[in-house]
Amino acid sequence: MSAVLGSRHDRERKRIQPIVDAINEHDARLQGVPEAELRAQTEKFRAIIRERTHALEAEAAELRERKHRVTDGAERERIDNLLSGADGRGGVEGRLRQTTAEVLDELLPEAFATVRVACRRLIGTKVMVTGHEIEWNMVPYDVQLAGGIELHLGKIAEMATGEGKTLVATLPLYLNALPGKGAHLVTVNSYLARRDSQWMGHVYAYLGLTVGCLDDTEPGTPERRAVYLADITYGTNNEFGFDYLRDNMVVQLDQRVQRPHVFAIVDEVDSVLIDEART
Repeated sequence: MSAVLGSRHDRERKRIQPIVDAINEHDARLQGVPEAELRAQTEKFRAIIRERTHALEAEAAELRERKHRVTDGAERERIDNLLSGADGRGGVEGRLRQTTAEVLDELLPEAFATVRVACRRLIGTKVMVTGHEIEWNMVPYDVQLAGGIELHLGKIAEMATGEGKTLVATLPLYLNALPGKGAHLVTVNSYLARRDSQWMGHVYAYLGLTVGCLDDTEPGTPERRAVYLADITYGTNNEFGFDYLRDNMVVQLDQRVQRPHVFAIVDEVDSVLIDEART
């Protein structure tokens, strides 16, 4: 049967190949644009997202403000239903997530191409990584673009050591950081968190995004909160996990350091979520 229909891997590769082709088309177009125009791509994408989500964002913010003000339990429940859709009619927050996801899917080919062209233009430049100067020399291959697409779609991408997992993650992280609500990279140790945030931060900074590393700050501090406010946040599963627990034990809401969780990529997912699942 598989000889006729192809393996599951073959079918998945065939399904996403048109997206890879679209990325390559944008790549060819963007190669000739001036540097300022390429770096302005990020704000262009963000303007598109704002235009498509503004009305829902405003409606959700107004409902949250009303919920904060009211004291009547029944009215708070009614507002909760409007926000979350617990009444079965679909809430504002759900429609906002869906609309944002649709816009990101539409932007994916051009956004991935933007990252790829940025990587190409950075070749030969220097970046300080954990105290050592490194020359940037990486540009995503088509197979790495495919891996980035799968990660954006919430799937597991199995990659061997040396196949460029660190670089692949920049593609969906960049795309999902565009709404400005934070994108997280969860890794297994503090060295990798620091290294990758500095190394890949070279690309993010070129494209106008901010990046932070939890392992460079102390828990519960303004510095830790600032890292979570960055467009992209790197850290270990322990730091992310214990920050979540501490945030659920605060007395005042403004003592929390994390924002609402929106998008995360988990490195070594089998180890983090299965073998060493303690947080």
